[in-house]
Amino acid sequence: MGFKIKQEKPEVDSVQGSQFLETEPVRPLVIRLALPAVAAQVINMLYNIVDRIYIGHIPGVGALALTGVGVCLPVILVVSAFACLVAMGGAPQASIAMGKGQHDQAEKIMGHCLVLLILIAVALTAVLLIFGQGLLLNFGASANTIDYAIAYLNVYAIGTIFVQLTLGMNAFITAQGFAKTGMITVAIGAVCNIVLDPIFIFGFGMGVRGAALATIISQAVSCVWVLRFLRSPQSTLRIKKKAMGLSREVLLPCVALGVAPFIMQSSESVISVCFNASLLRYGGDIAVGAMTILTSVMQFAMLPLQGLGQGAQPVVSYNFGAKNKDRVIAAFVVLLKTSLAYSLVLWVLVMLFPGSFAAIFTTDTALQSFTAWALRIYAAGMGIFGIQIACQMTFIALGNAKASVLVAVMRKFVLLIPLIYFLPALMANQTLAVYLAEPAADILAVTFTAILFVFQFKKAMRQLD
Repeated sequence: MGFKIKQEKPEVDSVQGSQFLETEPVRPLVIRLALPAVAAQVINMLYNIVDRIYIGHIPGVGALALTGVGVCLPVILVVSAFACLVAMGGAPQASIAMGKGQHDQAEKIMGHCLVLLILIAVALTAVLLIFGQGLLLNFGASANTIDYAIAYLNVYAIGTIFVQLTLGMNAFITAQGFAKTGMITVAIGAVCNIVLDPIFIFGFGMGVRGAALATIISQAVSCVWVLRFLRSPQSTLRIKKKAMGLSREVLLPCVALGVAPFIMQSSESVISVCFNASLLRYGGDIAVGAMTILTSVMQFAMLPLQGLGQGAQPVVSYNFGAKNKDRVIAAFVVLLKTSLAYSLVLWVLVMLFPGSFAAIFTTDTALQSFTAWALRIYAAGMGIFGIQIACQMTFIALGNAKASVLVAVMRKFVLLIPLIYFLPALMANQTLAVYLAEPAADILAVTFTAILFVFQFKKAMRQLD
């Protein structure tokens, strides 16, 4: 597969290094880096969402097939979470090292993370192929949906290596300030997925297996692009054999910092299991099917917010390493304002047009009606969630592993999971109570995170004085 890496005219991206991160005006710099990162996240959503749209429209069995693939979501989230563990810990560490002028150390971090991603991918593939059906049954699959779920997962498992390397190594492209190239990575895969999905699902009559095959082929194409770029002269940091290894001194700080995004992502898997099990008990297959759509809509909120954070991360990390206090503060302020504005706008749209969001994923009128009702409840706290993501992403950018882990654990494990089981015991409408757990946890978590951030951010800035 012969991709040609085109030499870009360096606007924000610089082949001479990443010094622009401490010289460009902060506000336009963050915006220029964030826009491609947000676009990349939006495009990345298409991998799963396009699958669900096509699957939901399979004649006769679309609703059940959509529910079955929705049960696979916890497993897919775990696969992505392991990529986050390595990448979202290693990429900020590489940026900080570049800010300190330690170029060789930054390349060593990247090389070691590549080796770790490969090992994780091999282990995950074996686990999914051997224990996949048992996991799906525990994750909320019913007798009506298990065949669709296992058909999708068995194919998807084979492409785990491509998912790990694409998501994991693309973070190191963005960390250098090459936000446009990072966007191209996911755009290539998404376009392939959009083209291949209808061919495999409907043209070849493969159904959910076709959707999974289209996804892993698309990820493979993106993987080739990422690795070729990181070995090209255009990349500031390059994959080199001498920088690859499994040194504890290099990997432990990366993994420690990556624990928070790992918890954020993998806990979505645990939470999805809790939601599916509770909803299957109280509301049946239609409630689980609605949850698949609700999760997809929430991705519209979460992934672009993470894209904003990824755009600001190189600016915050590099300048923190270079001890440029004013630029760190300015970058966070831009991130906070844009994140909050986005979450508020999306919240308004969801509250006004829930049925329109539901109709994107299914033609089943009963499922549409149920989902529209549930969406207003489930997304009630979405408007203030920009604060949560801005603070969490800044903790990671500053290398504050303890605080980033704490806020991730607080929202998911201390608040949300207990509420999923506690609220139905207090309310007559138990299905409503399950959906209500999400906004209740969001409001409490944002309050806690904002208070913690004020103290921890002031402490970090004092270190630079």
